[in-house]
Amino acid sequence: MNYDQIFDQAIDRLHEEGRYRVFIDIMRNKGAYPNARCFHGHNGPKPITVWCSNDYLAMGQHPKVIAAMEKALHDVGAGSGGTRNIGGNTHLHVELEAELADLHGKEAALLFTSGYVSNDATLSTLARLLPGCVIFSDELNHASMIAGIRNSGCEKRVFRHNDMAHLEELLAAEDEDCPKLIAFESVYSMDGDVAPLHEICDLAEKYNALTYIDEVHAVGMYGERGGGISERDDAARRIDIIEGTLGKAFGVMGGYVATNAKVIDCIRSYAPGFIFTTSLSPVLVAGVLAAVKHLKESSEERDAQQANAATLKAMMTEAGLPVMPSETHIVPLLVGDPVKAKRISDILLAEYGAYVQPINFPTVPRGTERLRFTPGPMHTDAMMRELTDALVEVWDRLELELRQAA
Repeated sequence: MNYDQIFDQAIDRLHEEGRYRVFIDIMRNKGAYPNARCFHGHNGPKPITVWCSNDYLAMGQHPKVIAAMEKALHDVGAGSGGTRNIGGNTHLHVELEAELADLHGKEAALLFTSGYVSNDATLSTLARLLPGCVIFSDELNHASMIAGIRNSGCEKRVFRHNDMAHLEELLAAEDEDCPKLIAFESVYSMDGDVAPLHEICDLAEKYNALTYIDEVHAVGMYGERGGGISERDDAARRIDIIEGTLGKAFGVMGGYVATNAKVIDCIRSYAPGFIFTTSLSPVLVAGVLAAVKHLKESSEERDAQQANAATLKAMMTEAGLPVMPSETHIVPLLVGDPVKAKRISDILLAEYGAYVQPINFPTVPRGTERLRFTPGPMHTDAMMRELTDALVEVWDRLELELRQAA
């Protein structure tokens, strides 16, 4: 058995399909986001502008967040000391869970090391605890949700994206007495569209199903206090379990779920992804705590981000670039070919100092490869105009069609 040959062939397939991923060598500039330094492909750092960060509101650069982390470092030290069962609940973890439960109007919350782990651990644990559970999953759900459903070992039914008629058809076909859980996202990050929350809740009530929403691309971003689409649409009270991340709009790292105290106790007690994992560093928790508290009171960052997203969409559309429809802060630009998407990304970085990653299969379906822009509150109109002009020049150079996406 030639193991090296097998691994070589696996990597070669990615190169042949144009899907091989390259992670650039980058350092963000503290206090100057979206400016950064790139060390990739040349000698020494080169100044660049970041256009694809999930630190949507630049909270990873906020003075309150940095000060809180520095204070915690000198007060507590670097690490947590192990799992919470062994190392105990650092009081900062307890405070943050209370803030997150309050953010969503729930009884309790539970922290995880990432949003991926919170989805995987929670979905797999819940389904195993519910005998004969059937999970109904939107076809565009994130890989972490799919992993959690798969790891649960339960039956699953996949409904067409945001198709309520199909979801009801699937619900109606099941035994009315079997446990059911509907899993979906609020903002689908690759297309920027939003789930019909109240329609899903109506079906859940009609067919006696639990609801599980992934709000990772919406927490901090929407709602009066940053509670996400479920807060904005006054649906949080109707949704059983809300999952979110601490690494996007809140700017640091981690994931969580918020729900009633009984469900939290079950997840805490049964989920291997929680029980056997070293808990988040108190330094990280302190930073998130500062970010959550700030965004509960301030809408300045959200308003500026939404305004910049609208401006960039308008500039790109006016220039004839194929902007895909998006009702949120996500600005996807359709390319439709993995090799060309990578080529555009490379040119933008090397020649224009604009960093945006191509999005290819399996993150998006083949033929819908794209560039995904996430303008933040600190991007200026001048930056957006320079980016748009650069894209038009590259589109012309590569003889791509300037058109409006369908």
